[in-house]
Amino acid sequence: MRNSLFVKIYLTVLISLAAVTIASAIFVEVGQELESAAFGPAGFFALIAAVIGLVAFPVVRHLTRRLEALRKGADRWGAGALDTRVAVRGSDEVAAVAASFNRAAEQIERLLAAHSSLLANASHELRSPLARLRVAIDLIANEQSGPMRDEIVRNLAELDALVEEILLASRLDHIEKLEQVEPVDLLALTAEKGARFGVDVSGEPGVVVGDPKLLMRLVRNLMQNAQRHGRPPVSAHVGIEGGSVVLKVCDHGPGLPEGTGERVFEPFFRPQGSSETAGGWGLGLSLVRKIALRHGATVHHESPSGAGACFVVTFPAYLDMAGAYPCESGRSASALPSLRE
Repeated sequence: MRNSLFVKIYLTVLISLAAVTIASAIFVEVGQELESAAFGPAGFFALIAAVIGLVAFPVVRHLTRRLEALRKGADRWGAGALDTRVAVRGSDEVAAVAASFNRAAEQIERLLAAHSSLLANASHELRSPLARLRVAIDLIANEQSGPMRDEIVRNLAELDALVEEILLASRLDHIEKLEQVEPVDLLALTAEKGARFGVDVSGEPGVVVGDPKLLMRLVRNLMQNAQRHGRPPVSAHVGIEGGSVVLKVCDHGPGLPEGTGERVFEPFFRPQGSSETAGGWGLGLSLVRKIALRHGATVHHESPSGAGACFVVTFPAYLDMAGAYPCESGRSASALPSLRE
């Protein structure tokens, strides 16, 4: 149970008022004796005030010391020391404010670090396709072959895709809510993408509410990641578990290195030992997490040793007006909005 600061202050005030009341009663009863006493009435009330001060001082000092530490921490953080954190002592309201400050500071520091990393790595990653384009353009005058033209087109498409991923990542960081949402059959969407990428899709209809284009990007990125960094066969499964719609995309590759953890969802992250020839820039899974969060979903990975990697996205299920899943209440998946990218 939280040790409430309000209770501490309230009890201190009550004790102080009780002490004054008792002192007044004593003064009335023994007023005559106090007149003849060495310290007199003034001394008597001074003694009572000293006792009240001694009782209240620890509570007030404990409060002001922690508030001062919190203010100094906020000043340091505001001056640019983004790694500043304040000590959380006790379990009252001041401790709760300190803990909230630490959480907010950590989140902002992480977001700013991600943005800085995104810009720094983007400028680096853009050099490779641009350099290849410059070389190809220099050679095109001397070699009017089809393959050379195809290489230029491929490099332009690669550059275009990278810019698109960066812009989408930036947009997802700044939007407060999705612009377009509607019920989407996740199994139908996954099956559509699976047919395009040669992924085996299974499961049951599960309806979620979201932006169809963003959900398509999420599924596509998961499938592309499995094909680039895993081994076939790649499979996708959609199911309903405990009122949630769960999408799982798995490959049969070596899995993720031990200790990778949540870093796999950071922008431009590449596991140790991964080859750049596999393609991609390390933005795909970062976008998967951003899209999932915008849909109220969670995403995590499972990577049993030597058994491939599985990425699991858990969405809150969509319920119709009757409080049932649409596909369970007589509405077929084909009756849902058609999805085309």
